[in-house]
Amino acid sequence: MYVLSASLSENGTLTGSNTLFADVSTANYAQLGATMFWTWTVNTIVVAVATSVGTVLMGAAAAYAFSRFRFTGRRAGLTSLLVLQMFPQMLAFVAIFLLLLGLGDVVPALGLDSKVALVAVYLGGALGVNTFLMYGFFNTVPRELDEAAKLDGATHAQIYWTIILRLVAPILAVVALLSFISTFGEFIVARVVLSSESRWTLAVGLYGWVSSLREANWGLFTAGAVISALPVLALFLYLQKYIVGGLTAGSVKG
Repeated sequence: MYVLSASLSENGTLTGSNTLFADVSTANYAQLGATMFWTWTVNTIVVAVATSVGTVLMGAAAAYAFSRFRFTGRRAGLTSLLVLQMFPQMLAFVAIFLLLLGLGDVVPALGLDSKVALVAVYLGGALGVNTFLMYGFFNTVPRELDEAAKLDGATHAQIYWTIILRLVAPILAVVALLSFISTFGEFIVARVVLSSESRWTLAVGLYGWVSSLREANWGLFTAGAVISALPVLALFLYLQKYIVGGLTAGSVKG
């Protein structure tokens, strides 16, 4: 309510917002059209959607392999994924920066100031935890279904795409939703990777408006924050039933 009240105030500061909705005006929202706010919005949606789709595809493939196949290094691989998630992503910022700096000389699309590189970093960070989340859910699907499909002549690819993925749709929705939400509002990695203003995401762009305290326009910042929260809120409310069902179903069997 405080943020919404500040976005409707023409003062452009937070000091006059102690009394909620004392000054109601849409000037801040109208001013967004003269900025790069909508460009940042498109960039954020593209990155978030690409990360969500990639996370689902990569995580589901890894979870299916760990759940259905028995191969050398399977237990070590699961343990490694678990151990890697114990270290905060913050420790890898310098390594990520130097890695992208070097890759940019060879493959410009994977260098700094690239949305493709940002998506790749997000995918790498999300693979471990989402693989474990889907691995527990895949184990709840009876193996007898796989065996019955094999007797009918189905290949591993046919079983995976036409049977398994349809049965684990709730966990796929959960992973896609959580990945979209976390990527949509992520700031630190995006600030490290992206430097051009035209490539910024919403979090980086909104921070730029208030990074200089003397020239901070909190009214414009709060107006952008309110609008950027709407798609995430709507998506969360729409898929909330999948979150409850998907998380609980995959947490009781590992």
